[in-house]
Amino acid sequence: MNFQQLRSIREAARRGYNLTEVANALFTSQPGISRQIRELEEELGLIIFERNGKRLTGLTEPGKGILKIINRLLIEAENLQQASLEYSGQESGTLSVAATHTQARYTLPKVVQGFRNKFPEVRIALQQSAPEHIAEWVLSGKSDIGIATEGLSQFPDLISFPCYSWNHVIVVPDNHPLLSRTPISLKDLAEFPLITYDIGFTGRGHIDDAFSKADVKTDIVLTAMDSDVIKQYVSLGLGVGLVASMAFDQHRDQGLRAIEASHLFAMNTTRLAVRRGAYLRSYAYTFIQQFVPNLTKQDIDHALHGEMV
Repeated sequence: MNFQQLRSIREAARRGYNLTEVANALFTSQPGISRQIRELEEELGLIIFERNGKRLTGLTEPGKGILKIINRLLIEAENLQQASLEYSGQESGTLSVAATHTQARYTLPKVVQGFRNKFPEVRIALQQSAPEHIAEWVLSGKSDIGIATEGLSQFPDLISFPCYSWNHVIVVPDNHPLLSRTPISLKDLAEFPLITYDIGFTGRGHIDDAFSKADVKTDIVLTAMDSDVIKQYVSLGLGVGLVASMAFDQHRDQGLRAIEASHLFAMNTTRLAVRRGAYLRSYAYTFIQQFVPNLTKQDIDHALHGEMV
């Protein structure tokens, strides 16, 4: 039994039993992955995967139990590597942080700046993607920390901490008709083409829920992951924007106006996630506490080994 066999099993389950994707992820060949799986099954004396010919189609009942053990073994192996670096007194390394564009662009810069002042020898690898990809990266160990508004609390193998709450704002060009309406209603908004986030990004679910519950039909003419892209198209007159409040700055976004919308859409909560049971370097604790100042190291440790916050 070896770690390459264990990683082959874990990645096969994670990647929908597609051995080509598993081979790419582990930098090896598809026949090599098949051999690793087959050799471990022979050593254990049981079948881990269901098959249709040579193609893997799912986990057997014994395989489901084996996978849980494999996940624990690989997490502890990764923790052992992190612990060896920590106890050797090194304050250098790489902290990988995955975040949505809005978090990376508008909330992380000050945190990163403060962190770098404390740990100048630590490199930060900042990755941007959709919430589901962020969760996958943290679960796989590709990222140490994930930050997003949607999705992170839905994964039982992630520990997610509430960071801060925020609302959407309505963004329009100067002299737009909506500026003269107070208070604005959902029906007022629906009179105009709308530009907002892609589904699954930056509180988009709360926007859709509000219009659905009010039975108000909308014309969403453009969606994007990026708040700056949304504001750019609003400035061109293509529609009314709905963006995160922290993504608008009156001095920076000249020619545009923001209108309060907290009475229209539910409040959103940004969350920070780490993998359950992960061993965190001391500088990772510092980064988390700078982003979520009310958390103590004890709070983080309790969540990692106890119940989700």
